[in-house]
Amino acid sequence: MSVGATMSLPEAAGGRDEQRMLSIVKRQQIQDFFFHKITLTFSLLVLVALLGIIVSLFINAWPAFQKFGFEFIWRVEWDIVNEEFGAAIAVVGTLVSAAIALLIAVPLSFGVALFLTETCPVWLRRPLGTAVELLAAVPSIIYGMFGLFIFAPLFAEYGQPALQSTLGQMPLIGGFFGGAMNGIGILAAGLVLAFMVLPFVAAVMRDVFEIVPPILRESAYGLGCTTWEVVRYVVLPYTQKGVVGGVMLGLGRALGETMAVTFVIGNSNKLSASLFSPGTSIASTLANEFGEAADFHMSALFGLGFLLFVITFFVLAIAKIMLIRAEKAKGN
Repeated sequence: MSVGATMSLPEAAGGRDEQRMLSIVKRQQIQDFFFHKITLTFSLLVLVALLGIIVSLFINAWPAFQKFGFEFIWRVEWDIVNEEFGAAIAVVGTLVSAAIALLIAVPLSFGVALFLTETCPVWLRRPLGTAVELLAAVPSIIYGMFGLFIFAPLFAEYGQPALQSTLGQMPLIGGFFGGAMNGIGILAAGLVLAFMVLPFVAAVMRDVFEIVPPILRESAYGLGCTTWEVVRYVVLPYTQKGVVGGVMLGLGRALGETMAVTFVIGNSNKLSASLFSPGTSIASTLANEFGEAADFHMSALFGLGFLLFVITFFVLAIAKIMLIRAEKAKGN
Protein backbone atom coordinates (compact mmCIF):
# COMPACT_ATOMS: atom_id res chain seq x y z
CA MET A 1 0.00 0.00 0.00
CA SER A 2 2.81 2.38 0.83
CA VAL A 3 4.48 1.74 -2.53
CA GLY A 4 1.21 2.37 -4.37
CA ALA A 5 0.67 5.57 -2.43
CA THR A 6 4.12 6.86 -3.31
CA MET A 7 3.56 6.00 -6.96
CA SER A 8 0.33 8.00 -7.05
CA LEU A 9 1.89 11.23 -5.73
CA PRO A 10 3.57 12.22 -9.03
CA GLU A 11 0.40 11.39 -10.88
CA ALA A 12 -1.64 13.57 -8.54
CA ALA A 13 0.88 16.41 -8.89
CA GLY A 14 0.81 16.04 -12.67
CA GLY A 15 -2.97 16.18 -12.64
CA ARG A 16 -2.94 19.37 -10.58
CA ASP A 17 -0.39 20.96 -12.94
CA GLU A 18 -2.49 20.02 -15.93
CA GLN A 19 -5.60 21.52 -14.37
CA ARG A 20 -3.65 24.66 -13.51
CA MET A 21 -2.40 24.96 -17.09
CA LEU A 22 -5.91 24.44 -18.46
CA SER A 23 -7.20 27.13 -16.12
CA ILE A 24 -4.49 29.57 -17.26
CA VAL A 25 -5.18 28.83 -20.94
CA LYS A 26 -8.92 29.31 -20.42
CA ARG A 27 -8.33 32.61 -18.62
CA GLN A 28 -6.03 33.81 -21.42
CA GLN A 29 -8.62 32.88 -24.03
CA ILE A 30 -11.25 34.91 -22.17
CA GLN A 31 -8.87 37.85 -21.89
CA ASP A 32 -8.02 37.66 -25.61
CA PHE A 33 -11.72 37.49 -26.48
CA PHE A 34 -12.59 40.62 -24.51
CA PHE A 35 -9.43 42.43 -25.68
CA HIS A 36 -10.32 41.71 -29.31
CA LYS A 37 -13.90 42.88 -28.86
CA ILE A 38 -12.90 46.05 -27.02
CA THR A 39 -10.32 47.05 -29.62
CA LEU A 40 -12.78 46.21 -32.40
CA THR A 41 -15.34 48.45 -30.70
CA PHE A 42 -12.86 51.32 -30.52
CA SER A 43 -12.04 50.92 -34.22
CA LEU A 44 -15.71 50.81 -35.17
CA LEU A 45 -16.36 53.92 -33.08
CA VAL A 46 -13.78 55.82 -35.14
CA LEU A 47 -15.37 54.57 -38.35
CA VAL A 48 -18.87 55.46 -37.14
CA ALA A 49 -17.70 58.94 -36.13
CA LEU A 50 -16.11 59.43 -39.55
CA LEU A 51 -19.26 58.32 -41.35
CA GLY A 52 -21.34 60.51 -39.07
CA ILE A 53 -19.24 63.56 -39.95
CA ILE A 54 -19.55 62.84 -43.68
CA VAL A 55 -23.30 62.28 -43.54
CA SER A 56 -24.00 65.33 -41.36
CA LEU A 57 -21.89 67.58 -43.59
CA PHE A 58 -23.59 66.32 -46.74
CA ILE A 59 -27.11 66.60 -45.31
CA ASN A 60 -26.56 70.18 -44.18
CA ALA A 61 -24.82 71.09 -47.47
CA TRP A 62 -27.48 69.46 -49.65
CA PRO A 63 -29.56 72.66 -50.26
CA ALA A 64 -26.50 74.39 -51.73
CA PHE A 65 -25.54 71.37 -53.85
CA GLN A 66 -29.16 70.98 -54.94
CA LYS A 67 -29.34 74.59 -56.16
CA PHE A 68 -25.91 74.93 -57.78
CA GLY A 69 -24.95 71.30 -58.46
CA PHE A 70 -21.31 70.62 -59.29
CA GLU A 71 -21.07 74.23 -60.46
CA PHE A 72 -20.78 75.15 -56.78
CA ILE A 73 -17.16 73.96 -56.90
CA TRP A 74 -16.00 76.38 -59.63
CA ARG A 75 -18.36 79.31 -59.06
CA VAL A 76 -16.49 82.45 -57.97
CA GLU A 77 -19.50 84.38 -56.64
CA TRP A 78 -19.90 84.74 -52.88
CA ASP A 79 -22.81 87.15 -52.45
CA ILE A 80 -24.51 86.70 -49.09
CA VAL A 81 -27.27 89.24 -49.79
CA ASN A 82 -28.40 87.65 -53.05
CA GLU A 83 -27.60 84.11 -51.85
CA GLU A 84 -25.22 83.41 -54.71
CA PHE A 85 -22.41 81.19 -53.51
CA GLY A 86 -19.43 79.42 -55.01
CA ALA A 87 -16.43 77.62 -53.54
CA ALA A 88 -13.78 78.42 -56.17
CA ILE A 89 -12.11 81.33 -54.36
CA ALA A 90 -11.89 79.50 -51.04
CA VAL A 91 -10.72 76.26 -52.65
CA VAL A 92 -7.98 78.04 -54.63
CA GLY A 93 -6.82 79.93 -51.55
CA THR A 94 -6.70 76.72 -49.52
CA LEU A 95 -4.76 74.74 -52.12
CA VAL A 96 -2.32 77.53 -53.04
CA SER A 97 -1.47 78.47 -49.46
CA ALA A 98 -1.00 74.79 -48.51
CA ALA A 99 1.19 74.20 -51.58
CA ILE A 100 3.39 77.19 -50.72
CA ALA A 101 3.70 75.92 -47.16
CA LEU A 102 4.81 72.45 -48.29
CA LEU A 103 7.25 73.79 -50.89
CA ILE A 104 9.03 75.69 -48.14
CA ALA A 105 8.53 73.42 -45.13
CA VAL A 106 9.31 69.98 -46.58
CA PRO A 107 12.91 70.69 -47.74
CA LEU A 108 13.66 72.56 -44.50
CA SER A 109 12.13 69.75 -42.41
CA PHE A 110 14.14 67.18 -44.36
CA GLY A 111 17.34 69.12 -43.65
CA VAL A 112 16.51 69.53 -39.96
CA ALA A 113 15.71 65.83 -39.55
CA LEU A 114 18.89 64.74 -41.36
CA PHE A 115 21.04 67.07 -39.31
CA LEU A 116 19.55 65.80 -36.05
CA THR A 117 19.99 62.13 -36.95
CA GLU A 118 23.14 62.08 -39.07
CA THR A 119 25.55 64.94 -38.42
CA CYS A 120 24.45 66.73 -35.25
CA PRO A 121 26.84 66.50 -32.27
CA VAL A 122 25.50 64.33 -29.48
CA TRP A 123 25.48 67.18 -26.94
CA LEU A 124 23.33 69.34 -29.25
CA ARG A 125 20.95 66.65 -30.50
CA ARG A 126 18.59 66.56 -27.52
CA PRO A 127 18.19 70.36 -27.07
CA LEU A 128 17.49 70.87 -30.76
CA GLY A 129 15.07 67.95 -30.87
CA THR A 130 13.22 69.33 -27.86
CA ALA A 131 13.05 72.77 -29.48
CA VAL A 132 11.48 71.29 -32.61
CA GLU A 133 8.89 69.46 -30.53
CA LEU A 134 8.10 72.64 -28.59
CA LEU A 135 7.50 74.53 -31.83
CA ALA A 136 4.94 71.89 -32.80
CA ALA A 137 3.09 72.53 -29.53
CA VAL A 138 2.69 76.29 -30.04
CA PRO A 139 -1.03 77.17 -30.48
CA SER A 140 -2.07 78.28 -33.94
CA ILE A 141 -3.43 81.62 -32.71
CA ILE A 142 0.08 82.50 -31.51
CA TYR A 143 1.38 81.91 -35.03
CA GLY A 144 -1.46 84.09 -36.33
CA MET A 145 -0.60 86.94 -33.99
CA PHE A 146 3.07 86.63 -34.88
CA GLY A 147 2.16 86.68 -38.58
CA LEU A 148 -0.08 89.73 -38.35
CA PHE A 149 1.86 91.95 -35.97
CA ILE A 150 5.49 90.97 -36.62
CA PHE A 151 5.89 89.03 -39.86
CA ALA A 152 3.46 91.01 -42.06
CA PRO A 153 5.06 94.46 -41.48
CA LEU A 154 8.55 93.05 -42.07
CA PHE A 155 7.37 91.15 -45.13
CA ALA A 156 5.75 94.30 -46.56
CA GLU A 157 8.86 96.39 -45.98
CA TYR A 158 11.58 93.98 -47.01
CA GLY A 159 10.25 90.69 -48.42
CA GLN A 160 7.65 91.80 -50.95
CA PRO A 161 9.77 94.58 -52.53
CA ALA A 162 12.67 92.12 -52.92
CA LEU A 163 10.41 89.52 -54.53
CA GLN A 164 8.79 92.07 -56.83
CA SER A 165 12.13 93.48 -57.98
CA THR A 166 13.53 90.00 -58.75
CA LEU A 167 10.95 87.31 -59.45
CA GLY A 168 8.37 89.93 -60.38
CA GLN A 169 10.48 90.96 -63.38
CA MET A 170 10.74 87.46 -64.80
CA PRO A 171 8.52 86.26 -67.65
CA LEU A 172 5.68 83.82 -66.97
CA ILE A 173 5.92 84.01 -63.17
CA GLY A 174 6.24 87.80 -62.84
CA GLY A 175 2.49 88.26 -62.51
CA PHE A 176 2.45 86.19 -59.33
CA PHE A 177 4.52 88.84 -57.53
CA GLY A 178 2.76 92.03 -58.55
CA GLY A 179 0.20 94.22 -56.87
CA ALA A 180 0.03 96.10 -53.60
CA MET A 181 2.63 95.27 -50.97
CA ASN A 182 0.80 95.37 -47.65
CA GLY A 183 2.26 92.26 -46.04
CA ILE A 184 -0.88 90.12 -46.07
CA GLY A 185 -2.26 87.82 -48.73
CA ILE A 186 -1.97 84.30 -50.09
CA LEU A 187 1.85 84.25 -49.99
CA ALA A 188 1.97 85.54 -46.43
CA ALA A 189 -0.52 82.88 -45.38
CA GLY A 190 1.60 80.21 -47.07
CA LEU A 191 4.76 81.40 -45.29
CA VAL A 192 3.07 81.43 -41.88
CA LEU A 193 1.71 77.95 -42.59
CA ALA A 194 5.25 76.85 -43.44
CA PHE A 195 6.37 77.96 -39.95
CA MET A 196 3.57 75.86 -38.46
CA VAL A 197 4.03 72.78 -40.64
CA LEU A 198 7.81 72.59 -40.39
CA PRO A 199 8.08 71.28 -36.77
CA PHE A 200 5.41 68.61 -37.38
CA VAL A 201 7.09 67.24 -40.50
CA ALA A 202 10.60 67.56 -39.03
CA ALA A 203 9.62 65.72 -35.84
CA VAL A 204 8.06 62.83 -37.78
CA MET A 205 11.01 62.58 -40.17
CA ARG A 206 13.49 62.62 -37.30
CA ASP A 207 11.64 59.81 -35.53
CA VAL A 208 11.47 57.60 -38.63
CA PHE A 209 15.12 58.26 -39.51
CA GLU A 210 16.13 57.14 -36.02
CA ILE A 211 14.51 53.70 -36.45
CA VAL A 212 16.92 52.74 -39.23
CA PRO A 213 19.05 49.87 -37.84
CA PRO A 214 22.58 51.14 -37.09
CA ILE A 215 24.07 48.10 -38.81
CA LEU A 216 22.70 49.32 -42.16
CA ARG A 217 24.36 52.71 -41.77
CA GLU A 218 27.61 51.17 -40.56
CA SER A 219 27.68 48.73 -43.47
CA ALA A 220 27.20 51.55 -45.96
CA TYR A 221 29.91 53.67 -44.36
CA GLY A 222 32.16 50.61 -44.30
CA LEU A 223 31.77 50.32 -48.08
CA GLY A 224 32.98 53.90 -48.45
CA CYS A 225 29.65 55.69 -48.91
CA THR A 226 29.36 59.37 -48.12
CA THR A 227 26.73 60.72 -45.74
CA TRP A 228 24.51 61.77 -48.65
CA GLU A 229 24.82 58.34 -50.25
CA VAL A 230 23.88 56.66 -46.97
CA VAL A 231 20.82 58.91 -46.71
CA ARG A 232 19.82 58.40 -50.33
CA TYR A 233 20.36 54.66 -50.69
CA VAL A 234 19.81 53.41 -47.12
CA VAL A 235 17.82 55.81 -44.93
CA LEU A 236 15.24 57.07 -47.42
CA PRO A 237 14.29 53.68 -48.92
CA TYR A 238 13.95 52.21 -45.42
CA THR A 239 11.78 55.08 -44.13
CA GLN A 240 9.81 55.95 -47.26
CA LYS A 241 6.39 55.34 -45.73
CA GLY A 242 7.20 57.34 -42.62
CA VAL A 243 8.51 60.28 -44.64
CA VAL A 244 5.41 60.39 -46.83
CA GLY A 245 3.27 60.07 -43.71
CA GLY A 246 5.00 63.07 -42.16
CA VAL A 247 4.49 65.13 -45.31
CA MET A 248 0.81 64.15 -45.41
CA LEU A 249 0.45 65.10 -41.75
CA GLY A 250 1.87 68.53 -42.55
CA LEU A 251 -0.40 68.87 -45.58
CA GLY A 252 -3.44 68.00 -43.51
CA ARG A 253 -2.45 70.64 -40.96
CA ALA A 254 -1.96 73.22 -43.72
CA LEU A 255 -5.28 72.45 -45.44
CA GLY A 256 -7.33 72.68 -42.26
CA GLU A 257 -5.54 75.49 -40.41
CA THR A 258 -7.95 78.23 -39.39
CA MET A 259 -6.82 80.94 -36.99
CA ALA A 260 -3.29 81.57 -38.28
CA VAL A 261 -4.54 81.80 -41.87
CA THR A 262 -7.46 84.03 -40.88
CA PHE A 263 -5.04 86.57 -39.40
CA VAL A 264 -2.83 87.00 -42.48
CA ILE A 265 -4.66 85.86 -45.63
CA GLY A 266 -6.71 89.06 -45.98
CA ASN A 267 -10.17 87.43 -45.98
CA SER A 268 -11.21 88.84 -49.35
CA ASN A 269 -13.56 86.96 -51.67
CA LYS A 270 -11.69 88.00 -54.79
CA LEU A 271 -9.66 85.87 -57.17
CA SER A 272 -6.34 87.33 -58.31
CA ALA A 273 -3.26 85.98 -60.06
CA SER A 274 -0.98 87.86 -57.65
CA LEU A 275 0.20 86.05 -54.54
CA PHE A 276 0.45 89.43 -52.81
CA SER A 277 -3.30 89.97 -53.12
CA PRO A 278 -5.58 89.16 -50.18
CA GLY A 279 -7.68 86.03 -50.54
CA THR A 280 -9.49 83.51 -48.42
CA SER A 281 -9.48 79.82 -47.60
CA ILE A 282 -12.18 77.35 -46.68
CA ALA A 283 -11.21 77.32 -43.01
CA SER A 284 -10.93 81.12 -42.72
CA THR A 285 -14.29 81.60 -44.48
CA LEU A 286 -15.94 79.23 -42.01
CA ALA A 287 -14.31 80.99 -39.05
CA ASN A 288 -15.34 84.45 -40.22
CA GLU A 289 -18.92 83.76 -41.30
CA PHE A 290 -20.23 80.76 -39.37
CA GLY A 291 -21.29 82.78 -36.33
CA GLU A 292 -23.63 85.04 -38.31
CA ALA A 293 -24.79 82.59 -40.98
CA ALA A 294 -28.39 81.40 -41.31
CA ASP A 295 -30.55 79.36 -43.66
CA PHE A 296 -29.05 79.05 -47.15
CA HIS A 297 -25.82 80.82 -46.17
CA MET A 298 -25.30 78.17 -43.51
CA SER A 299 -25.84 75.46 -46.10
CA ALA A 300 -23.18 77.02 -48.35
CA LEU A 301 -20.71 77.01 -45.47
CA PHE A 302 -21.45 73.35 -44.80
CA GLY A 303 -20.80 72.80 -48.50
CA LEU A 304 -17.35 74.35 -48.08
CA GLY A 305 -16.69 72.09 -45.10
CA PHE A 306 -17.72 69.04 -47.11
CA LEU A 307 -15.40 70.05 -49.95
CA LEU A 308 -12.50 70.47 -47.51
CA PHE A 309 -13.17 66.95 -46.24
CA VAL A 310 -13.23 65.59 -49.79
CA ILE A 311 -10.01 67.40 -50.73
CA THR A 312 -8.22 65.98 -47.69
CA PHE A 313 -9.53 62.50 -48.43
CA PHE A 314 -8.34 62.58 -52.04
CA VAL A 315 -4.92 63.90 -51.06
CA LEU A 316 -4.44 61.07 -48.56
CA ALA A 317 -5.76 58.53 -51.06
CA ILE A 318 -3.30 59.71 -53.72
CA ALA A 319 -0.44 59.45 -51.21
CA LYS A 320 -1.49 55.90 -50.33
CA ILE A 321 -1.67 54.91 -54.00
CA MET A 322 1.80 56.34 -54.58
CA LEU A 323 3.18 54.30 -51.68
CA ILE A 324 1.56 51.10 -52.96
CA ARG A 325 3.00 51.63 -56.44
CA ALA A 326 6.43 52.36 -55.00
CA GLU A 327 6.30 49.16 -52.95
CA LYS A 328 5.29 47.16 -56.03
CA ALA A 329 8.07 48.67 -58.09
CA LYS A 330 10.55 47.92 -55.32
CA GLY A 331 9.33 44.33 -55.22
CA ASN A 332 9.81 43.93 -58.96
